[in-house]
Amino acid sequence: MSTPVSTTGLPPAAFALAAHAVEATGVGKVFTTRAGAVTALEDVHLTIGAGEFVALIGPSGCGKSTLLRLIADLDTPTSGELTVFGRSPRAAREAQDYGIAFQQAGLLPWRSVRANIELPLELHGVGRSGRTVRSTELLELVGLTEFAGHFPHQLSGGMQQRVAIARSLAEQPSLLLMDEPFGALDEMTRERMQTELVRICAESRAAVVFVTHSIPEAVFLADRVVVMSPRPGRIAEVVPITLTRDAAGRDEDLREDATFFAAVTRVREALHGDGHVRAARGVDVR
Repeated sequence: MSTPVSTTGLPPAAFALAAHAVEATGVGKVFTTRAGAVTALEDVHLTIGAGEFVALIGPSGCGKSTLLRLIADLDTPTSGELTVFGRSPRAAREAQDYGIAFQQAGLLPWRSVRANIELPLELHGVGRSGRTVRSTELLELVGLTEFAGHFPHQLSGGMQQRVAIARSLAEQPSLLLMDEPFGALDEMTRERMQTELVRICAESRAAVVFVTHSIPEAVFLADRVVVMSPRPGRIAEVVPITLTRDAAGRDEDLREDATFFAAVTRVREALHGDGHVRAARGVDVR
């Protein structure tokens, strides 16, 4: 039996039913290794509003990706409480409340661009006509309509990531989880993809949790930047970004604006903690 697919562009019901996309209260995560227990996260408190874009940044090994995996129900907290749209991460996953995009696009090489985008819909029993309607919408959204019949090896790295983002939006999630999705791209392609993501998020109205090592990337994209401490990962500071939220205003010119540089400096200072101009390990301060 096919599941109806909305063509209105409206977010799913969960978006309207909960004021918060993510709420973490005292969340901790301890991994057991042969060398002993490793505390990856400790006493994390964080609330992310519906439709809000939040970037997670911090030194390598600070638990950014671990927190993302907990939200995605790819792992479970050792302590504390975590909810996604007012329910457990598992319930949110089963309800397809969120989509995920990783650093590697992870496309299936034997499936066309359209077929890759349609994969989540196919797995959840959406009929062929419904899949076609939704994939056509998404191909237009990410600017790949003319490449619908191409295969992954025929696309550039940036185009492959756009396909991966489209696939993550296939089931109209209210939350998009992204773990360094542009980390493997060259600088020019990365900046173009950041601009594209701002536009896509404005149109989809999904909340976003975005893991990055790049301060300029975090500032360009986010409503708030969550700065995490070295392991055990805690939230050291939350920096509000007061740049325009209009997608048309977050363009290449913004990167040369004094307010942008001021925000980059503010996040850099939060990362250092002591005010010294030196890079935290594993963080891109350009």
